[in-house]
Amino acid sequence: MLMRFRAILFDLDGTLLDTIGDLADSMNAVLQRFGFPGHGREAYKQFVGDGMDILVCRALPEDRRDREMLDGCLLAMRAEYSSRWRRETRPYNGVPQLLDALGDLQLRMAILSNKADDFTREMVSILLPRCAFDAVVGARPDVPKKPDPTAALGIARGLGIPSGQILYLGDSGTDMQTARAAGMFPAGALWGFRTAAELRANGAQVLIKRPMELLGLLASS
Repeated sequence: MLMRFRAILFDLDGTLLDTIGDLADSMNAVLQRFGFPGHGREAYKQFVGDGMDILVCRALPEDRRDREMLDGCLLAMRAEYSSRWRRETRPYNGVPQLLDALGDLQLRMAILSNKADDFTREMVSILLPRCAFDAVVGARPDVPKKPDPTAALGIARGLGIPSGQILYLGDSGTDMQTARAAGMFPAGALWGFRTAAELRANGAQVLIKRPMELLGLLASS
């Protein structure tokens, strides 16, 4: 099969793993501890995607987002999520089969997440153990988070593959912005946390309803 793309760069939450239940339950436990109301899981689909610090800020009441409260809740959230993240989080249906198929095609694969780097690496190693990703990269203090393209471009350099030959698959506007800024092909995952309208508005070139549909896109490219 002749293919335009030589590598796939994946987002993690909402693309490979359904993490929303554990994220919502963890943050709601923190909010309850501090005396604030919680939120439903649909609300958390809008809160997540830009890092845990932004999640905490969005979940807190607007009038309680002072620096001291944000720092305290972020510390509590990291601890809470560390103990809860394996309760419900699973790969989406079709994701393990997709990764196996991509491996058979000898496509290079990598992950870039705004989730903290330690959480990202641990989750991938435990929940996606069969796939030998070339790079698994989460948020680090010395690198700007998505949609800044710095980390994505660094992954491309590490793979030795031009950005234009990499397909970026993600479920949010942030992911599509990252792909465009890095010169990669932006593909939107409709099974994730955000809407088709958001993905299109932020530059998605194609929308995919199910993971295995990616293979058809690769074959037609």
